[in-house]
Amino acid sequence: MPEVPAVPDTSPPRPDVDSGLDARVAAAFADGGALARTMGAFEPRPGQRRMAADAARVLESGGVLLAEAGTGTGKTLAYLVPAILSGRRVLISTGTKNLQDQIFYKDLPDLQQALGVDFRATYMKGRGNYLCLHRFATAHAEAAASLLPAADRGVLDQLAEWAAQTDTGDRAEIEDLPDNLDVWNDVAATSENCIGTECPVFQECFVTKMRQRAAESDVVIVNHHLLCADAAVRQSAYGEVIPACDTAVIDEAHQLEDVATQYFGIAVSNHRLDELYRDGRRTVAGDAPPALELEEASVRELFDLLDRVRGDAYLFFGALAPAAAGERTRVTADMLSAVAEPARRLGRSLGDLCAAMSRLAGPSGSTDLAALGRRADEIRKELAFLMDGVDATYVYFLERRGRGLFLRAAPIDVSSIIRELLIGRMESTILTSATLTVDASFAYLRGRLGIGEAAELRLPSEFDYREQAVLYLPREMPQPRHPGFAAAVAREVEALLRITEGRAFVLFTSYANLRDVHSSLERVLPYPLLVQGSSPRSVLLREFRTTPNAVLLATSSFWQGVDVAGDALSCVVIDKLPFASPGDPLTAARMEQIEAEGGNPFSDYQVPLAILTLLQGLGRLLRHRTDRGVLALLDPRLRTRGYGRRFLDSLPPAPVTHDLASVARFFDSASGAGAEHSLR
Repeated sequence: MPEVPAVPDTSPPRPDVDSGLDARVAAAFADGGALARTMGAFEPRPGQRRMAADAARVLESGGVLLAEAGTGTGKTLAYLVPAILSGRRVLISTGTKNLQDQIFYKDLPDLQQALGVDFRATYMKGRGNYLCLHRFATAHAEAAASLLPAADRGVLDQLAEWAAQTDTGDRAEIEDLPDNLDVWNDVAATSENCIGTECPVFQECFVTKMRQRAAESDVVIVNHHLLCADAAVRQSAYGEVIPACDTAVIDEAHQLEDVATQYFGIAVSNHRLDELYRDGRRTVAGDAPPALELEEASVRELFDLLDRVRGDAYLFFGALAPAAAGERTRVTADMLSAVAEPARRLGRSLGDLCAAMSRLAGPSGSTDLAALGRRADEIRKELAFLMDGVDATYVYFLERRGRGLFLRAAPIDVSSIIRELLIGRMESTILTSATLTVDASFAYLRGRLGIGEAAELRLPSEFDYREQAVLYLPREMPQPRHPGFAAAVAREVEALLRITEGRAFVLFTSYANLRDVHSSLERVLPYPLLVQGSSPRSVLLREFRTTPNAVLLATSSFWQGVDVAGDALSCVVIDKLPFASPGDPLTAARMEQIEAEGGNPFSDYQVPLAILTLLQGLGRLLRHRTDRGVLALLDPRLRTRGYGRRFLDSLPPAPVTHDLASVARFFDSASGAGAEHSLR
């Protein structure tokens, strides 16, 4: 990883760890303190100082801090300054790459200069982001031997030129490398293909070097996916991914439950079996170095076993496919019974493949064969677990993603996992986000993440919503299930966008509504329409920022972690309250569990989750003190349902209007004084 360079330390000797940390943090944030003197954009913020003080106390005394810091608080500096001054090794986990980049490339270098403290930082990513030198040597040799398509050979030549220069092996260094490039999967340092210390280039490995740098660093930056992956491997015999830390900051903590659910689940897919087959053929073929020294009979045996695995996988997933009615389908005992025989055949084939590869690898033979054997055995064991389908702590379901079919088991409740494997192994933990509370309470988050005793801090947004924004709630809208709802949404969106001259995010809870509204708008609007799915997410955001008057129509992946400051974004429209579908297997299982424990699934789970999701979506609008714009919620249930009051009470304190003319006056005025200040 690129490292924050050390600067000459001209400050007095550092005090012992935790000696007067609160005083040193207060001095750094003071009006004439280090931050004000050296950081040109720094401005004193009471909420930021309060959060920094609370963070310092937790770092000194241990424990957990839950800090909800509204937009504009400056929460990143509020935890980074105490973390750096504490002298501890601190693990910082974020939910988005944008925040990781901001911390590593901007905030930490600025703070190193401002605080005059000599520290080292490392930015760790998941293994799939790094080039595997061992796999790349094989792939590049195949390219030289013209065993690959011309397009792949061209990409590998480009990678070879980069590999000779890079210090990190991080694919992000190649700006024009497509996100979904198949050939990258053949050369990435994924865990399934890693042969560990037996690799001939282990010491030169980019993942090895990344871990060495992290072990020598004071600040280690990861994302929630890597944080959970590390916790998962600590349960196994594979050791650790992230170096041991006793202090952690979990930013964007509202995302942690979803990520933990993914990483502590189990999945077997047709893609995973295809990759095993492809990697096995490449390894056994021996057409390019490093070639295996196998007898012809052994090569034929392995090819036959690989073909058996592929054929049995095809039959198994073919038998499963008719049961996958939608994107996600809950698995029943009858479904598993219907595919029991194909599953047994696939399991036997995987076991035979594992045994043959282990035998032929021998005690001092091919590490690549041994690794493939372990992969086959791991898939066999996970398939057996999934086919048993008896663990009541998991929900079992089928998931379709493009051409992929996944048989999954996900933990229904990850609170004990998070408590024991993440928070429980830390002396000090800070969990923060702009959206952590529901009904002015942390109770929902505490329950979902298994957090017991903790200090709590709620800080409102530093933005002046009464001057910077207006909240539009139309008086007349059909209920979301009414067949005319999408048409009504299209009419409201058209009217709003003509007022704002585009410059909007229109966020949907379903692709169906997005498609219907897009079909209506593209015929009548003069503004550029960008639609999720037409290009990669990063490309759409770049086009939105650089295209005057653009309108982005998107679903869930754009509700959070997206920052567009300035006039490019002046309107955020949300079609419906973002309730998780009770038909989703995981949602249904969690609702059943809450009901079995005597709770109310709707009010205790669905409403709080929807409120936090809604606030994330609305939070896309104001990202700077000079931003102005309109928030529009088109769901009439805010006014017609009893639970609507909980949503209204959670919304930002912007003036409310039911009149499009007031929205127009807001944009025509410098102060926004034309909006109605109606009661909620």
